[in-house]
Parts: sequence; C-alpha cells; structure tokens
Amino acid sequence: MADTRSIRVLLVDDHQVVRRGLRTFLEVQGDIEVVGEASDGSEGVAAAEQLRPDVVLMDVKMPGTDGIEALRTLRGLDNPARVLIVTSFTEQRTVVPALRAGAAGYVYKDIDPEALAAAIRSVDAGHVLLQAEVAGALLSQEEGNNGQGRGTSLTEREREVLALIADGRSNREIARALVLSEKTVKTHVSNILMKLDLADRTQAALWAVRHGMGG
Repeated sequence: MADTRSIRVLLVDDHQVVRRGLRTFLEVQGDIEVVGEASDGSEGVAAAEQLRPDVVLMDVKMPGTDGIEALRTLRGLDNPARVLIVTSFTEQRTVVPALRAGAAGYVYKDIDPEALAAAIRSVDAGHVLLQAEVAGALLSQEEGNNGQGRGTSLTEREREVLALIADGRSNREIARALVLSEKTVKTHVSNILMKLDLADRTQAALWAVRHGMGG
C-alpha cells in the first residue's frame, strides 16, 4: 500500500510575506501540510514542541532568538523535527554555524519552488541536503583538523554505513542496502559519530566525502 502520510511542516521566518508565499506554494503539494508558523526562533521552538512537525523551514537572521540558536535549543530538547535552513545569507560565517547546530539542509530563498518541495521531502526521508557551495564552506572550515587517523577505528561494516551516509541515504535505505534492521543501522551511526568525534550525520557525510568515501 502506498504511503499517504503528509509531511508536517512548520514555517519560521520573521517576514510575514515570506511565510505567506511559502504557505501558498506548499499547500498545493499533495504530500506536504503546513501545520504552523512562527516569526522568530523562540516562537519556532515553542511551536515545534507543541506541533511536533516533521520538518521546520527556518530562517537564520531573525530578531530576538535567531535560527541558529533555535536549532541548538531544539537539539537540546531532542526534538525529532528535521530543520531545513531557508535563507538569503550565503556567507561561510552563517553556513558553518547552522550546519554545526544540526541543520539537515541549507538552501537559499531564491530556490526554485519545486526544488524546495523536493528538498523538504529529502530531509524528511533522513537525507542530508547540502548544495555544493555549502559543503565547500564547511569543509574549508575543517581544513587543518583532518581526523583521518580516527577512521582506522571503524569496522568494515561501519565504513559501509558511512559511505552510504555520504551518498545521502537515510537509515531505512541503508538498512535495505545492507540487509540490516533500522535499529542496527542506528547503532552503527551512533558508533561512527562517537569514533570520529562528530556531532551529527551531516558532519559524518562531509568527513566521508573528504576522505574519499561515497559522495
């Protein structure tokens, strides 16, 4: 039976016209439901805790609590929502902190509407969504902090899982590819992050690409 679940989306942006435009477009998508809006990071955190969306579209620069601080707060609360940054800021000093704070993806406000819908579906499926210039920004920030030696502690299975993370696969897809349970894959991912001293699968994907695995 086909999966008819709608992806529940929360919009967090201080500009009402941006939220209205996003809502207007997303509401015509058959598999995406806008469940709420917020005008700054603190409102966004409260709404995410109350509404439990699948995906949060988060601006970075907002009055009061900005998007990066909101991301850190959501991570501290173990909120399961996947956060997709949608912003007009392209500077490395903005991109890198957002990814480090736990963003599942980073796109710009001039993105094609259909590409935005695809991005929402991608991060909801567990993928890491990094445009080439965004990945480059984070990798350049990591120059000089190689970490290659830590990779020798990975088992062969963990290296297989890491390569598939680098290819943008979700835990479910990795489980199918390696004929494992999703629970086992989650354990492997946790072990990989611990051994490589990384915060999340975004950093794991970048580490793997940098060291010639997947991508």
